[in-house]
Amino acid sequence: MQEKNIDSQKNRNLAQPDVSIVVPLLNEDQSLKELTDQIQHALANSAYSYEILFVDDGSTDGSWDIISKLATEINEVKGVRLRRNYGKSDALQTGFERSTGRFVVTMDADLQDDPLEIPAMIEKLQNGADLVSGWKKKRHDPISKTIPSRFFNAVTRWVTGIKLHDFNCGLKAYRKEVVDNINLYGEMHRYVPLLAKWEGFGNIEEQVVKHHPRKYGKTKFGISRFLNGFLDLVTLLFINRYINRPMHFFGLFGVLFLFVGIAINLYLAYIKIFLGEPLANRPLLFLGLLLVMVGVQFFSIGFLGELLNRGDERSQKPNVAEETKS
Repeated sequence: MQEKNIDSQKNRNLAQPDVSIVVPLLNEDQSLKELTDQIQHALANSAYSYEILFVDDGSTDGSWDIISKLATEINEVKGVRLRRNYGKSDALQTGFERSTGRFVVTMDADLQDDPLEIPAMIEKLQNGADLVSGWKKKRHDPISKTIPSRFFNAVTRWVTGIKLHDFNCGLKAYRKEVVDNINLYGEMHRYVPLLAKWEGFGNIEEQVVKHHPRKYGKTKFGISRFLNGFLDLVTLLFINRYINRPMHFFGLFGVLFLFVGIAINLYLAYIKIFLGEPLANRPLLFLGLLLVMVGVQFFSIGFLGELLNRGDERSQKPNVAEETKS
């Protein structure tokens, strides 16, 4: 009878676990079994039930075969296989949409993140944090990776105003409602704290986490990832400030170009009418005409943006934090 009650409780925990651990991966077949063992060991003595959701982002090695085998042997393990390599952000978004726990933890599959950090991060969420971001204070990566990462983090910290040391750390913990209200694509996984803050989840904490040297495989890092990351940051900042008022951005430049262009043309008209000087060979005339045309184009873009935004405004709903019961 007691065994039956234990099985029933286990089934309930699996149906709605406390923690969903989302692991995006690409060609990490050597580390998956060891990572699963580490996660099980880290949470074995905790009070949290959990699920491990591996998201195979188009691996070409034996990663999916190992995930399938682990899923048949271990009840907590689940797997999702994407048809091709979409990128880490899309893999995380897929995991977020399929996670069922009250808390969501993300970590990399290369064994550099330590699952023993998870209980402490969940405790911070229990105490009111919306998001807990790991900080690899002591890193075991080559200098070709650490120096660009420090520069990237410094710029992102300055631009966003979020005082985190390591935006790139894959080990993060969230309350479920946080990941339900964000949408990742491109290199946006680096800016989850910023996206969460914009959605009203501003209680962001940081935790120093242990970082291990890479044991298997090779890093997927490349300088293009940082370049794409900076471009995505510019996109995010623009969208957040002007998505609902495009005329405020394009119209500002339109007014500036029109004002300068018209001023130049008035000046040229004055010297032509009152001083009788020829204008045919004056480059300033072409500059004035060009600025007027560019100003009109910027106004047109802003106007079209406003029309498109008005057509979509009904789908833009605010994120409600809570409300009283009637």
